[in-house]
Amino acid sequence: MKVIQLHKNETKLIKRAIKKNREAQHLLFEIHAPKMLSVCRYYIKDVHSAEEVMLNGFFKVFKHLKSFKNEGSFEGWIRRIMVREAISFLRKKKPIEFTTDIEYFEENFSYTIESNLAVAELQQLIDSLPEGYKMVFVMYAIEGYKHHEIADLLKVSEGTSKSQLFKARQMLQKKIKELNSSSYGTN
Repeated sequence: MKVIQLHKNETKLIKRAIKKNREAQHLLFEIHAPKMLSVCRYYIKDVHSAEEVMLNGFFKVFKHLKSFKNEGSFEGWIRRIMVREAISFLRKKKPIEFTTDIEYFEENFSYTIESNLAVAELQQLIDSLPEGYKMVFVMYAIEGYKHHEIADLLKVSEGTSKSQLFKARQMLQKKIKELNSSSYGTN
């Protein structure tokens, strides 16, 4: 049996999908949909709305598939589309609020928290953050965007991005400590 690399298979699928081959489009969707739903879910609490955003994102993926130049990963390209779709969805729903007090925080702010929280519990904590904190936290800590990229996408200053991240981390630390202390009976 001959083993074909996943990348080569994906490249062939992309070429077929560009030619409107429904089977290839379906396979690309099946491969990437679970991860992209997670990406949308990071930003959007409601699972049904996150699914809707993901589907709209895939519509754009297939509509603009010709513009993918095979530079970088295909998954990363799709991920950027999903992040933009999630941000657009949230903006349409209501204006995203960012705190106005902009302070400078060091880029190397670090912290450690020992926690036995499940992924679902962590997602609930992230969901409980104010919208601006949540969005910047997810973009920076989970998606790996730099502050200047976040600032460009959200149309805010880098200082606001740094401030939102710092405050999100502080709030998450506090909530995790509270959960840990209540679960160990030290509260």
